[in-house]
Order: sequence, then C-alpha cells, then structure tokens
Amino acid sequence: MTNAWSGSGTLTVQRQGESAGAAEDLDAGIGLLREVAAGTTGATLRLYRPAPTVAFGQRDSRLPGFPAAAAACLDQGFAPLVRRAGGRAAAYHQGCLVVDHVEPHADAVARTKARFLAFGDLFAESLQDLGIDAAVGEIPGEYCPGEFSVHGTGDHRPPAEPLSVKLVGTAQRVISGAWLFSSVIVVEDSAPIRRALTSAYSALGLDWDPRTAGAAEDLVPGITVDDVEAAVLRAYARTVDLR
Repeated sequence: MTNAWSGSGTLTVQRQGESAGAAEDLDAGIGLLREVAAGTTGATLRLYRPAPTVAFGQRDSRLPGFPAAAAACLDQGFAPLVRRAGGRAAAYHQGCLVVDHVEPHADAVARTKARFLAFGDLFAESLQDLGIDAAVGEIPGEYCPGEFSVHGTGDHRPPAEPLSVKLVGTAQRVISGAWLFSSVIVVEDSAPIRRALTSAYSALGLDWDPRTAGAAEDLVPGITVDDVEAAVLRAYARTVDLR
C-alpha cells in the first residue's frame, strides 16, 4: 500500500461529524485537495457519512433521460448531482462511509492506476477483517462499473445461492501538486439505494442488474458503519502513522 503514495507516511484523520449537504460535502473534498496542493494542509484522511445522493457521471447528464432520472431521485429523497469525474450514476446515504484520502505530490498524475489497485486491496482487506468474502474487480451488471470496484459474495437474498454485490466504488481527482482518492463503502440499508438506482438507470435507458446493489450488512448481518470505519483505520495503521 505504501507504494501507492510518496508522502511522509503520516496521515491526519479528519472525522466530519455531520453531513453539510450533498453538494457541500463534495465541494469540501475539492477544497481540501486544493489546500493540500497549496501546502497549507498536510496529507489527510477524511471520513464522513454522506447525505442521500445520486452522483451522476458527465455522460449521464448528456442523455435525454437525465432530467427524468434526476427528478426520480429527488422524489426518493436523494439529491441528484453531476460529479466531475467519469463513470455512471452511483448512490449513497447515511448508511455509507466516504473515505477521502488526500496527498501532496509533485507529479500527482504518476501511479494513478497503481493507486486504484492499492486502495481496492486496502478496502477488500478491511471488509475481510469483518468476515466478508471481499475481492477487487468488476462484477457483471454492476452499477457504475469499474475495474477496481470492491465486491462481496454471500447468499444474502433469495435464491439462496452465492451472489456478488458491489460494496465499494472509487474515484480519483488529480490537480497540480496533489491527488484525492475518494471511496464510498456501502454498509447499511441497501434497499433505498437499490430503489434510487433502479429509477435512475431506467430513466437513463441504461442496463444493469439491481441484485448487484447491496451492503456489507446484507452479507454479514449486524455490521455497522462504525465497524467498517474501525476496520479501515486498522488497515491504514498497518502501513502509515495516523494522528
């Protein structure tokens, strides 16, 4: 994991007590990235529970069905936002944990793919620590498909046979002097997320398999966001100093 960044090996952990709002939370991440690039803030690990949000990709916003998709999300209590990064629509809410890792780097573009793989491994390891059969890699039909998504497998919904669900989606933003790696871990209450994504993808005319939208607690009942946060911090502490 340490090969994925070139910082001092120390991270300041910043816990956000409450969501400031869907758009405000995303803007805060970009603001932190700029502070780190400017040298006014050091390498930071920001953790928070987000407000209900459906983050659409730029390609989604150009589809004819986007206004209907955004309206459907609002009807279900999810704020529709268009993120600057690529990918397709992803949904999250207070039952999720967002992990923003921001590091200064003179050549922030370097090793972008290596970071995707390293962080995928870190989050898979964190979920394995909680008893989840987790691995890195895209699963057929997943929402916002990505090569380095983290999925878990279990017999959590009928029919009683192993079924893989996406648990972690990742994205990366790079500017001159720093990079931001943002990850969303779906931990609790997957049903509202599944409903919002079903409405959004239907309006956009995109195919996907709703069974791939799940949460950690679907695979190991009783897991909480606090449990996952503690597991993530334990995984980090094995390779860097946290303060």
